[in-house]
Amino acid sequence: MTRYLIWIFLAALPGIVYAQQVPKDSAAKAASDTIPRGTPKNLKQVTVSAGAFEASDKAKGASLTPMDAVTVAGNNGDLSQALRALPGVQQIGETEGLFVRGGTSDETKQFIDGTLFKYPNYPSVPGISQGARINPFLFKGILFSSGGYSALYGQAMSSALILESVDLPEKSSASVYVFPSNQGAGMQRLGKDNRSSFGVGLNYSNQTLYNALVPHVPDYFQGPSYLEGNANFRIKTGRSGMFKVYAVWSKSSVGLYNQDVDSAALRSGYLVKGSNVYTNMSYRTALGQDWKMETGLAYSNNKDKRVVSLVDAAEKPATLPEVPLTLKHNRSDIHADFAQARVVFTRFLSGDQAVRFGAEHFYAKDAGVYRDSAVAQTDQLSALFAESDIYLTGSLAAKVGLRLEHTSLLEQWSLAPRVSLAWRLNDESQLNFAYGLFYQEPQNEFLYRNRDLSLSRAAHYVVNYTRRAHNRFFRVEAYYKQYNDLIRLLPPDAKSISTGNGYAKGVELFYRDKKTFKNLDYWITYTYLDTKRDYLNYPTELRPPFAAPHTMTIAVKKFFPDWSTGINVSYALAAGRPYYNIRYSDGWQLADEGTTRPYNVVNLHISHLMTLFPRWKHKDFSGFAVGVNNVLGTKQVFGYNYSYDGQHKMAVSLPANRTFFIGFFMSLGIDRTDDFINNNL
Repeated sequence: MTRYLIWIFLAALPGIVYAQQVPKDSAAKAASDTIPRGTPKNLKQVTVSAGAFEASDKAKGASLTPMDAVTVAGNNGDLSQALRALPGVQQIGETEGLFVRGGTSDETKQFIDGTLFKYPNYPSVPGISQGARINPFLFKGILFSSGGYSALYGQAMSSALILESVDLPEKSSASVYVFPSNQGAGMQRLGKDNRSSFGVGLNYSNQTLYNALVPHVPDYFQGPSYLEGNANFRIKTGRSGMFKVYAVWSKSSVGLYNQDVDSAALRSGYLVKGSNVYTNMSYRTALGQDWKMETGLAYSNNKDKRVVSLVDAAEKPATLPEVPLTLKHNRSDIHADFAQARVVFTRFLSGDQAVRFGAEHFYAKDAGVYRDSAVAQTDQLSALFAESDIYLTGSLAAKVGLRLEHTSLLEQWSLAPRVSLAWRLNDESQLNFAYGLFYQEPQNEFLYRNRDLSLSRAAHYVVNYTRRAHNRFFRVEAYYKQYNDLIRLLPPDAKSISTGNGYAKGVELFYRDKKTFKNLDYWITYTYLDTKRDYLNYPTELRPPFAAPHTMTIAVKKFFPDWSTGINVSYALAAGRPYYNIRYSDGWQLADEGTTRPYNVVNLHISHLMTLFPRWKHKDFSGFAVGVNNVLGTKQVFGYNYSYDGQHKMAVSLPANRTFFIGFFMSLGIDRTDDFINNNL
């Protein structure tokens, strides 16, 4: 059972998501309020778009946007899972996050109104993907860059998910949902002068009942349970200013037992409790006729407590003499504070050109216990950046940027140039090119033990061709990435070093058609990925276990206006991924290796819209949805866990082969039926 059935309900409604947040009239008005007079509001020549899928007023048409992806069957209302319907993203089912073009999930970062959203997911649980901490429907603009992203953002070697929050709601509204395992309510209040608004929401999910009804492989002894509260405030200031505050508080608890890989008579226990507070404040305004300023502040307080244990049949602590105790019994309790301040200035020039420049500062402090060892570290990272939009001719545009960073923890500087070019071939097609350097600090688990590491680096080379015509969109993109200074693990108990390297290259295809068949929208994606790395404990250059060479998705959305019903079907197929048992014996060696079975899943969602109280003054927008993820019940294998002696292995698979849901949702104050129908015709 998914954590928020409200999200699943909305995800099952093809095309409604974007219309819910940005009504066309209010979007245009917001744009006119925030762009200085005398500057261009539409770039009519050519748009630089190498490596990016965008959802905003600048990216209308038949192209697949991330918010479109949220309506793909099987996404569970999680934006990261939804974006797996895009080319370049791996079909990873055993953990959360985005694995893009040969990169790990840590190499993809999320940004909200310019500031880093450092902890986007609930605490990780081995072998089970955890959900997002934030509602994707809070955003009016979403840019997913799978390579070559802007110099205004950093610390992400593979990709960036850039989110722009909603300004003011169209009108006041309220919503409520109640299910056996999920309950929630929310409201948005628009001021009488239409210049301010505030909103609150509360969501609670406890999967105990669902897990009792649908057999699961883990034996849950606690939860899974999730509690989230959120609040927002927005106000227009002056003629062009907009001030926004968003805060979310979340708490989770998951405890489970699995059969221990080293002993059939014992069970491995894992308990994780997490809490997080995140606050984001942003302000933007015009400065005279030709300038704009954007500022942002963010703060996050995160606590993760983890306990790893080994128990017998009576749930009493147990040990195995031949296995180190720290592998079976350890605890971690990390308290992390993160803060960021950011300012960006834009100078609009003639001919639709512009220059942006600014600075930001990150503060991060971790303290507590990591695997039974006390840890404490503080990092101050500062950055300066500049970027320009240049129109060389009516058909040739460039975006040129530079980013300078310094980290106090590693005492290192980095300078990252980034360039993108776009050449319009005709009114329907164009070529795009991008190059850039992208730096990233090592993960904390390595920095806790060794500060003498280097920034990891990736160089991106991207070229694509796009054609958009008659409500159809085609895109083919090729890329190459070169990794340097990746983390390498020395023999057990030794410190890590930054001497690893690797590469990733591939070709991606995307085709979407909303024209050929009436009331039917479909798209097809294909990804070819060739990637290898020499890092961590790899004895040689290997394909990482999270990288499949071939991935394909098909998404179909059919709407029946006479019945106010939509049917969504998605199919995902991925070639088998490699798995390894790497052991140390006079150096790192491969004791076992192989390839998993192909990933193969069909998802089905059916939704129906209705109005329960048509005579009410405030007409309701209601509906219900049912669905099955992995309809065929195909057993998915994502890899293997090995015993300490390497003689036994256990498959890592889904907790349950199929996932079912049924949900009902009602919104008061806004009737979205017309938006829903118009976005599917």
